[in-house]
Amino acid sequence: MAILYDSEVIEENKRIRRLRLMTDLACALLARGDLNREDSWKLVEGVKQWALVLFPGKEEAFEIIYRPRFRRIIEKHYPLH
Repeated sequence: MAILYDSEVIEENKRIRRLRLMTDLACALLARGDLNREDSWKLVEGVKQWALVLFPGKEEAFEIIYRPRFRRIIEKHYPLH
């Protein structure tokens, strides 16, 4: 049983690293300021969909953890006015 648990932990850690890499990359792309506001939010939605593939059923966690981070970057680099 310990071997199964260890492999599950290893797999979850891999998914966490992939998600971290994807969100960090998306944040870097947003911070460059090369996109318009609409495309920025499309990027965020794409990251969200990818995150839900890695962690099904964790939409609320994405909204609590990652959405505010993306929103801050978008509001800073893509103001409404």
